[in-house]
Amino acid sequence: MGRKTQITREMILNAAYELLDESGIGAVAIKTIAARLGCSTQPVSWQFGSMTELKKELYFHSVKMLYGALEEDMKSKDAVDAFFLSGIRYISGACDHPNVFKFVNVDDPRVTIGERIGGEASIFSIQFDAEAVKMFESEYDIPSKKIGEMVRDTVIYTHGLAVMMMFDNYRLPKKEACKMVLDMGIMQMQNLGIEIDKKKRSKLLKLLE
Repeated sequence: MGRKTQITREMILNAAYELLDESGIGAVAIKTIAARLGCSTQPVSWQFGSMTELKKELYFHSVKMLYGALEEDMKSKDAVDAFFLSGIRYISGACDHPNVFKFVNVDDPRVTIGERIGGEASIFSIQFDAEAVKMFESEYDIPSKKIGEMVRDTVIYTHGLAVMMMFDNYRLPKKEACKMVLDMGIMQMQNLGIEIDKKKRSKLLKLLE
């Protein structure tokens, strides 16, 4: 008799992520995960106890799958390059993995996973992209408040565009959407006195390739 395959938490999360990516969070259930893994429902239930707990872990697993490499990729770049790279990855996530993007960035986590990520504070009271603000502060002699407003406004624009890109009926070509984020960000930066010359713009456009 062959040896039974041990069903691990990682295998379950990967199967759940595949279902989420293909069909949305509504397709993620203990039975569908078990069917994807070719096992009974018992290993899935034993590892997580409930769908609420599984979805909580799936949330963080999905964030890692969408953006896990971003922090490392940003380290070798200056503030402008890193900021635009994060925006391009955000738009790309909405285009390439719309169901995952919706689960992570649009759905109310109080409904989907049973709690609100980040507590109950209003989103507008939270410092948008704090790391981006720190990077700009270290490179430019501009008041922190002004930098924070520029980052906030660009992030809000990027998020709104990304949400539109989730839906085929409103979708632009991905490269065009990324260029819109680039143009918006450059305008915001130039309003602060951060000049983007032709050479720098050409370098930023290469991020879209």
